[in-house]
Amino acid sequence: MNTDFPNNDMELTHILVVSEMERSLPFYRDVLGAEVVREYGGTSCVLNFQGSWLLLVTGGGPTKDKPDVSFTSPQDPKSVSHAMTIRVPDCPKAYEILKSRGAEFITPPVDWGAEIRCFFRDPDGHLLEISQAG
Repeated sequence: MNTDFPNNDMELTHILVVSEMERSLPFYRDVLGAEVVREYGGTSCVLNFQGSWLLLVTGGGPTKDKPDVSFTSPQDPKSVSHAMTIRVPDCPKAYEILKSRGAEFITPPVDWGAEIRCFFRDPDGHLLEISQAG
């Protein structure tokens, strides 16, 4: 097997399309505690969260390298095509901390036996989960 791809010099970045950087950046920085690595003119921001890269970008139309693709923030928060799970050692405690920072949860933590979890959204409706192995 060719070892040129993937290799240890590569990293994965998740792109999240947001409607307003002024609203989303404080959520990821102040509520979740992500580290701002770089900002680009108010239209994009690179964040590091727990060793993962997040790129927040405002929406935009087609470009030369994606001629028939537009970036848009979620249109219907009840339909999800992407979600992020944050594995935590104590879900109820993480829930209380995030709630105190302004996160709005769909429900309090639910104990499923093998897992305790609950979901919340960012300002654009992207779904996030905190989860504790049971």
